[in-house]
Amino acid sequence: MAAMQRLLRAAASGGAATAAARRRMGSLAAEQAPPAAAAPKGLPFAAERNVQWVFLGCPGVGKGTYASRLSRLLGVPHIATGNLVRDELASTGPLAAQLAEIVNQGKLVSDEIIINLLSKRLKKGEDRGESGFILDGFPRTVKQAEILDGVTDIDMVVNLKLREDVLVEKCLGRRICSQCGKNFNVACIDVKGENGLPAIYMAPLLPPNNCMSKMITRADDTEEVVRNRLRIYNDMSQPVEGFYREQGKLLEFDLPGGIPESWPKLLHVLNLEDQEELKLAAA
Repeated sequence: MAAMQRLLRAAASGGAATAAARRRMGSLAAEQAPPAAAAPKGLPFAAERNVQWVFLGCPGVGKGTYASRLSRLLGVPHIATGNLVRDELASTGPLAAQLAEIVNQGKLVSDEIIINLLSKRLKKGEDRGESGFILDGFPRTVKQAEILDGVTDIDMVVNLKLREDVLVEKCLGRRICSQCGKNFNVACIDVKGENGLPAIYMAPLLPPNNCMSKMITRADDTEEVVRNRLRIYNDMSQPVEGFYREQGKLLEFDLPGGIPESWPKLLHVLNLEDQEELKLAAA
C-alpha cells in the first residue's frame, strides 16, 4: 500500500513526476499486487479476505451502503472518495472552498484533487497497518483507472445499476442527521415495471425519534444538480466500465430493490451467500 500511495501522489503532481511514476509502475505493480482472484468462496483465513475491489455506479445508487457492508464482512477498509471530499469540505483546509463550488454545481472533482485525497487516506491506512481495500467512487475516469491499474492489481469491479427515474427519487429523499451524521432516506419508492424495465420497491430508511428533528438535506441534492450529476457520469465515467469489461473484471449487478432485496442477491453473485456468520456481522 505504501508504493500505491507514493505513486498516486506522484501521478497527481503531473508533468515529469507523472512520467517517472508511470515508468516505475510496471515493476512496482509486480511487487505489490496479489494474485488476481475471482469472487471468493469460503474465506476460511483472514489473509484470503484482503481483496482489492472497486465499486462503480451512478451517484446515489448505493455504492457506499453495499461497499461498507462488504468491508465489514471481508475485513478490509472501505475507502469512499465521496467521504474524503466531504471530510475535506468540513475542514478548514485550502481545498475546502474550491471543492464546495465544484460539488454544489454537480461537477466531477478533478483527477488531481481526488488522487491527492486518496493518497492522504492511503498513507493513514498504511500507518494503521491496513491491507486490501474496497474503493468506492474511484476510479471515475479512464485516466484514473489507468493510473490505478499501473499501481496495483484490482481483483474485481462491481458495477451497481439502477434505473434513472428511481435514482433521482432516491437522491431527493436522502437526509443526514446533523447531530450523529448518519444517513437516512425518506423516499418510499414504488415504481411499476413498464417498457421492459423491472418494478422497483424501496422502503424508506427513516431515522429514529431522536434524529427526526435534526434531519438536513445535502446542498447538492436538488433535482437539477442530481440530473446534471447523472448526465456527467454517463458522459465521462461510463467508459470506465468498458475499461474493466475488456479486462474481464467487471461484474454487473442490477439492484432489484432496497437493501432487504438486494443484499442477499449480491452475496449470492459474490459467492458469499453461505457465510452466515459473516452476513450477521455485516447486517
